[in-house]
Amino acid sequence: MSHPALTIIRDEHGALSAMLRSLSMLLTEHRRHGSLPDFSVLRAMLFYVDEFPEQLHHTKESELLFPKLRARCPEIASVLDKLDRDHARGEKSIRDLEHDLLAFEVLGESRRAAFEQAVERYIDFYLSHMRVEEEEVLPLALKHLSDADWKELDEAFLANRDPLTGHEPTDLYRPLFSKIVQNAPAPIGLGPALQ
Repeated sequence: MSHPALTIIRDEHGALSAMLRSLSMLLTEHRRHGSLPDFSVLRAMLFYVDEFPEQLHHTKESELLFPKLRARCPEIASVLDKLDRDHARGEKSIRDLEHDLLAFEVLGESRRAAFEQAVERYIDFYLSHMRVEEEEVLPLALKHLSDADWKELDEAFLANRDPLTGHEPTDLYRPLFSKIVQNAPAPIGLGPALQ
């Protein structure tokens, strides 16, 4: 049986992974050339992570998916507790990254390394987090959740309209996604090819 929520979760994980890879590639290329990145593009990329994965995706996992799974698979409670802590940590981490980016932009080269290191820690943290969800949580959800559980999850996740998963951005978010797609490198954007 197909569950739209499962597809959406995986698609949103893919979009976040692509955004994080593009962010890392962009920073690496500018560091290699000794140039400063376009800070407005970096801000847009981090804002996307905050607005979509952090606020929409993670909230639905923590408030809907994880409690349902806890009720049916108590043996995974410690894993779900860690993932919930990761979600809370992720919100603080994205704020810290935005602060580190501002420091880099305002104070210049002396703050580049700190920002780049914070980005790499964040990327490692979230790739590991998503791997646990994909390899441990989603297979158990598929096996143990009821049709009624999936119906509720499907309805909730279908409301997510992340443009990086193929949805048309709303007028409010259209400038954000245009900036990202036009300026960020692949795999998320069409910006300049990195060498």
